[in-house]
Amino acid sequence: MNPSLLWTLLVYQVCLLGIGLWASRRTQNNSDFYLGGRGLGPWVAALSSAASSSSAWTLLGVSGAAYTQGLSALWLFPACLGGFLFNWLLVARPLRRAAKQTAAVTLTEYLAAGSPPRQARALVVSASWIILLSLLVYVASQFQAAGKTFAETLDIEFHTAVWVGGAVVLAYTMSGGFWAASVTDMLQGLVMVVASVAMPVAALFAVGGLSGLWQGMQQVGGSFADPWAAKHGWTLLAFLVGTLGIGLGYPGQPHVVNRFMALRSDQDVRTGTWISLAWGTVIYGGMLLTGWCGRVLFAHLEDGETVLMRFAGELFSPIWGGIFLAAILSAIMSTADSQLLVCGSTVAYDLPRQRPRREVLWNRLTILGLGVAAIFAAIQLPPSIFDTVLFAWSGLGSAFGPLLLVRLRGHFVHPTWALAALWSGFFTTLLWAHFQPLGGILYELIPAFSVSLLCSLCGVCRQKPVH
Repeated sequence: MNPSLLWTLLVYQVCLLGIGLWASRRTQNNSDFYLGGRGLGPWVAALSSAASSSSAWTLLGVSGAAYTQGLSALWLFPACLGGFLFNWLLVARPLRRAAKQTAAVTLTEYLAAGSPPRQARALVVSASWIILLSLLVYVASQFQAAGKTFAETLDIEFHTAVWVGGAVVLAYTMSGGFWAASVTDMLQGLVMVVASVAMPVAALFAVGGLSGLWQGMQQVGGSFADPWAAKHGWTLLAFLVGTLGIGLGYPGQPHVVNRFMALRSDQDVRTGTWISLAWGTVIYGGMLLTGWCGRVLFAHLEDGETVLMRFAGELFSPIWGGIFLAAILSAIMSTADSQLLVCGSTVAYDLPRQRPRREVLWNRLTILGLGVAAIFAAIQLPPSIFDTVLFAWSGLGSAFGPLLLVRLRGHFVHPTWALAALWSGFFTTLLWAHFQPLGGILYELIPAFSVSLLCSLCGVCRQKPVH
């Protein structure tokens, strides 16, 4: 454990906790705790939403996929950037306006708005269960990534590392709520940019530039240097549709789209779009290059998702290694804090019929309980961050995305069909992923999203919403 590396990490964690303390003074009610009083500017909204949607899957998972799959991982780049564009062009502006008009604090509350009380309650309960089942797995995978990062770089026991990383996230999220999560996510997004520029540049120098990288990738053999992954015909089509279809999941992520609900103005949407796209280009491009270079330099890693830590340890000084480790932790924390907030809003705000008087205290205690549960779950999860996150991503994206898109186009969906859209998307994801022949052919988000969208469109009616 190099002292410089440890001090770098310590200073970074203290900064995060300081932001949480500052944000706690701006948090007085549910609107502040879950939407920051609807006062988010474009930089905070763009970087925090981008960082929240990226998670450990981006730094560890994408670089690991590039290390394992080779050039065919390139298709993750247009898939994820397309998702960013999808969200900012089709969701951000109409959702900001609709949330303000309905005074909705959560995505669940907006989707249930306009339905008769009994049916609205059914929608809230259904959406809440889907959020909890998906996001708690998602949060647990982030804590698992923290454990993997510490274990690889600092020689800390895995269970201890999970508890340490989880405790920091819980501390600043509980204290400052949405403001703490958003501002820390912006800082974490900037740290991720630094790592995503410095790491691939150093890695390219180490392999001898782009020509050296290409020669090294060809020497790996197999289909490593083939962008089509040695697939043909229908198999190739399913591979491309499944990979590019990852972008369809973006509108259905409650921890991402709640940033749009908190934006100050429509002008901020336009600025935030460009900031978000620029950030995504740097992050995803950098991680793909890092994974490919890692395969050329370190041919026999047992776990491809540790390639980033291997580079940090071998190519950089301890201080820079600490910054890169902070970047990995940033990817983890920027998603985990936002997801914990959504889970907290589900349990403390959406589900109760009557809300407690000391609502902010109740919100904080709820997040504490959910966070501890996620830490325990992290110890039991399968080892692959990439697969775990993609499954949770699909469950949320297929359940909420189609219904939200139809509602934002100005159509009222009959509550019965809205319920069908939620559950059909979620259960199709479960069933498709469970039967391996199907999951191996096509990523489960595509059929699940299609079924949910069909239910949403069938439910479009001229009935006026109940206010």
